[in-house]
Amino acid sequence: MDTQTEIELQAAAFRRLQKHLMEDRLDVQNIDLMNLAGFCRNCLSRWYKEAALEKGIEMDDAQARETFYGMPYAEWKARHQTETSAEQKAAFGTSFAENVTDRS
Repeated sequence: MDTQTEIELQAAAFRRLQKHLMEDRLDVQNIDLMNLAGFCRNCLSRWYKEAALEKGIEMDDAQARETFYGMPYAEWKARHQTETSAEQKAAFGTSFAENVTDRS
């Protein structure tokens, strides 16, 4: 497979993952994703921002989240985010420490 085709297939797979998380599985909370898989929608938006910065495209967290979520993050949270339990919060502390490092 040539490089361009591989890039196009990877991009298509990413778009399908984004659609799955943003349209098909609105019931799955970010904290659940993070606790079970070690990443969430916010991680995907951060990785998008990091890729943009590597290409010399200025982007902050809010811009990256709005691009990934398709709306301002505050709007997404108001529409789809539920309250977290004490157990979810405790698990998140562990998952975050294991999976997210300082990107500064």
